Amino acid sequence: MTETPKRRLLIVWHSRTGAARQLSEAAEAGALAAAREMNDERLQVDRLEADEVQPEHLLAAHGYVFCAPENLASLSGAMKEFFDRNYYPVLDQLAGRPYGLAIAAGTDGDNARRQTERIATGWRLELAIPALIAMNGAQSPEEILAPKTLAEEHRDKAAEIGGTVAALLLL
Repeated sequence: MTETPKRRLLIVWHSRTGAARQLSEAAEAGALAAAREMNDERLQVDRLEADEVQPEHLLAAHGYVFCAPENLASLSGAMKEFFDRNYYPVLDQLAGRPYGLAIAAGTDGDNARRQTERIATGWRLELAIPALIAMNGAQSPEEILAPKTLAEEHRDKAAEIGGTVAALLLL
């Protein structure tokens, strides 16, 4: 009896204060819940920190969820470095694969969203569901640097993103 090939979802994340990590955990939970609802055991979720991801991880995956903080009106340095390091080695090899995006931000997040969407466009990825910008309202240095706990609505939306990408992989 042959084993059914796995459909791999790669969740790439970076976090300093815990918010983007929580987004990635919720996306993973949502993806696994979608697979259970579909009664489909083919889904494999790989949730890796941005500095761990190599081109082979991207090439092995069938879809992606990116979870990152916005820092100083841009993607966090570690997340940007992930894209910089992997961009050209996989260029023209990921076209058409679905992805989702969740940005942890204080009061904006739009620049990090746009930056990631431009990179994904270069890879010819397909946005599966509108991006989430999970704003926490932090303004002061103390608030910005403090550990974060995501609002339930943001965790639910991140789970929806993971579930949507997973469902697309299993169709």
